[in-house]
Amino acid sequence: MDNDSAISALNALAQSTRLNTFRLLVRHEPNGLAAGDIARQLDVPQNTMSAHLGILARAGIVRSERRSRSIIYRADLDGLRALTLFLVKDCCAGSPELCAPLLAELTPCC
Repeated sequence: MDNDSAISALNALAQSTRLNTFRLLVRHEPNGLAAGDIARQLDVPQNTMSAHLGILARAGIVRSERRSRSIIYRADLDGLRALTLFLVKDCCAGSPELCAPLLAELTPCC
């Protein structure tokens, strides 16, 4: 990941509806959710939700796939992993023991 990609992903998440959408999709991994279900659960108009999902997809943190007549959206965990690694790549100035609390906090969820 480069600076521009990281900025794009962080910018996409820097809006309440998109952040809530991404967190909802993470909770529904690996099955994902249809756009209409996301809109209903977050109480957002469907056309507005489509715009938000497009921004998240272009930022590389959400992906979609067609299943029959529905488009299912999923959190792109590879994109999230790349962003997280980019942010902590040079962590702790060569003292990995300082990063241990961060890694311990992330381990139970993954």
